[in-house]
Amino acid sequence: MLRRLFQQFTRKGDRPSFVLPKRGKGTTYNHDGLATRHNHDFMTDPEFLDAYRRGVMAAGKDYFWYWRVHVGLWAARSAARLPGDFVECGVNRGFLSSSIMHMLNWDSLDKTFFLLDTFNGLDEQLVSNAERQDGALKKNRRDLEEGFYVRGSDIVRDNFSEWKNVCIIEGVVPDTLSQVQTGKVAFLHLDMNCAEPEVAAANYFWDKLVPGALVLLDDYAFEGFIHQKKAMDAFAREKNIDILSLPTGQGLLIAP
Repeated sequence: MLRRLFQQFTRKGDRPSFVLPKRGKGTTYNHDGLATRHNHDFMTDPEFLDAYRRGVMAAGKDYFWYWRVHVGLWAARSAARLPGDFVECGVNRGFLSSSIMHMLNWDSLDKTFFLLDTFNGLDEQLVSNAERQDGALKKNRRDLEEGFYVRGSDIVRDNFSEWKNVCIIEGVVPDTLSQVQTGKVAFLHLDMNCAEPEVAAANYFWDKLVPGALVLLDDYAFEGFIHQKKAMDAFAREKNIDILSLPTGQGLLIAP
C-alpha cells in the first residue's frame, strides 16, 4: 500500500501544490512557525521534492515542515560523508528519516539507520513536573487520540521495509539505548518531545559521535518546548560546546 502511494506522489510531471516561485518579487515562505522573504529556492529543487514526498508518504499527511526537512537533509548529506551510522530517537511515522533515506539512496551506503521510539507517544513517567504543568500530558493524549502519534510499529516497519540497513527498536529511551549496536555515530536526530530521554540519549551517544558528527534537535527552539531547550543547554555547558538555535525551531550542534 505504501509503495503504491509513493508511486502516486512521484508520477511523471507531478508537482505538489506547496512549490513556491523560484524567483519573483513578493514571494514569501510562511510555514511551520517561520515566515521570511529570504531565498527559499530549495522548494523547487527536484531532489528535495522527491525526498519530501517520501516523508509525506510515511506520515500520511503534509505537515508543511519544508524548511525543517531541508535542514535535516542538509545535516544528513553532510553526515553521509563521515564514518559512522545514523540514529533517530523519536521516529513516530518516519517523516524525516524516510526523506533522508530516500535522498541518500540508503542501500548504497555502508551504514545502518537505528530508529528508536515507543511508537505509542510519550512515556508519561518521564515527563517532568514542569512539562506536566505546561500541558505535555494533555498534548500527548490529544496527539494519540487524533492520530498524529502512531499506535504500534507495524505501519512503521512496513514503511521502512523498502531499505535493508534499518534497525527499528521499539520501547522507551533510555531503556533501549543499549540495543543500538554501533561504536560510531555520524548523525543523531533527537525528537522525543520530552527533556529527560533526549538528554539521556545525548549523553549515551556523546562518546560514539565521530568528529564532525551532526546532532539535530527537532524541538530545541520551538515554541512550547522551553524545558527541552534548558535541558540541552545544560548538557552543552557540561560538554563545553555550543548549540546553534535555528529559526525553524531546531537546534544544531557539531561534535568536536
